[in-house]
Amino acid sequence: MAYVTSDLAVSVDGFVSGVNQTLERPFGDGQGDQLHRWMFETPDENAEELTAITAADAFIMGRNMFSPGRGDWDPEWTGWWGDDPPYHKPVFVLTHHPREDLPMKGGTTFSFVTGGIAEAFERAGEATGDGRISIAGGAATINQFLAAGLVDELRLHISPITLGAGERLFDGVPPLRLEQLSGRSASLVTHITYRVLR
Repeated sequence: MAYVTSDLAVSVDGFVSGVNQTLERPFGDGQGDQLHRWMFETPDENAEELTAITAADAFIMGRNMFSPGRGDWDPEWTGWWGDDPPYHKPVFVLTHHPREDLPMKGGTTFSFVTGGIAEAFERAGEATGDGRISIAGGAATINQFLAAGLVDELRLHISPITLGAGERLFDGVPPLRLEQLSGRSASLVTHITYRVLR
């Protein structure tokens, strides 16, 4: 069976984005864009964590992580990452609106799943076998997988800010037992890895 990880940049008060997300402000109002400073301003200092984020054999993400839209698809929209997204593996996007598979440069193919997390998990498992599946985000998607007991390892990248409102990790998730596997402080972020105990 596949091993399931999840990486999430999060504020100290548990939010992964602010309110009012738009194309121009993908992380919402306020300081949401500060959550990922460590990735772009200090990549050498965080090279191990950055490599681990994309080391899975398949990825699952919510529609909101792939696109700022909510209704029917804009066929011109191919994600936030340009022609060569960083995944280089199959990516299953949860959505209520069907769309044809979208192959990209570098081996990334976005497949759009309308059957919820069960279908996405099954398809990712078929793609990986006993490999690794990463639940890439956002918070609502990760919360669904946590609530269903489908995450083995949770990696939080905590930025020293508070957002006060927005999409919050653990909303709607029953109490979890976590075992801390590692923790490391860097200049713009603290990395903590937990095993999710059954």
